Amino acid sequence: MAGMEPSLTIQRWSLKGMTALVTGGTRGIGYAIVEELAGLGATVHTCSRNQTEINKRLQEWESQGFKVSGSVCDVGSSSQREELIKTVSSVFDGKLNIFVNNAAVVTLKDAKEYTHEHFSTIMRDNVECPYHLSQLLHPLLKASGAGNIVFVSSISGVIALPKASIYAASKGAINQLTKNLACEWAKDRIRTNAVAPWRVNTGISNPDHPTADEYIPLMMRTPISRLAEANEISSMVAFLCLPAASYINGQVINIDGGFTVCGF
Repeated sequence: MAGMEPSLTIQRWSLKGMTALVTGGTRGIGYAIVEELAGLGATVHTCSRNQTEINKRLQEWESQGFKVSGSVCDVGSSSQREELIKTVSSVFDGKLNIFVNNAAVVTLKDAKEYTHEHFSTIMRDNVECPYHLSQLLHPLLKASGAGNIVFVSSISGVIALPKASIYAASKGAINQLTKNLACEWAKDRIRTNAVAPWRVNTGISNPDHPTADEYIPLMMRTPISRLAEANEISSMVAFLCLPAASYINGQVINIDGGFTVCGF
């Protein structure tokens, strides 16, 4: 904006002084998100089921000068989710600026092959868990005066993909949850958005992958005909949390190399 002080411009594009919780932050997209947020100045807490993995990542991040802490949590457990929020509240003195729900499960099967157990597990981890965490974190996000929720969704929640009926249903639910929370919690100065990636370094290019026959042709139809890198997802997550994005609310942003708009 013309005439804006340089210091104000910098503040709009910085997360310095902000706090963040990223679930499933020790590998893949979650790992990239932790590094992206910390690199922009945020103080981050993350969780994983594996203490050894957490310790390894914390050492890496400390060597890079990032402010990151971590704790063990199976977010599929209601009691462990509650303990996680107690830890986060303690670490960040009862206030939280950013919640990124990254942790999820993926099980790809033909619709008639999914079992009740598959359905229950996917819906628990991919819908119930982020919903419950959002409820638990609402007081902390509201107390910060500038709260942000970003759900990591999938384009399978937007369009039909092979062997993904239940997974897709879970991500469709997250996309709708994004819109509802955006409307309900805006009055509390909490913005809610989602990112919906396409394929991100999942090994789908391996011809032995069980879904390769169906997914490789789809990848070939993607205008940017390659897998996304994890840091191409994390950059959008970070942008949505910046003060510069303060009027973006309730959006599900596809990060898919143009796949969902490819008409030829």
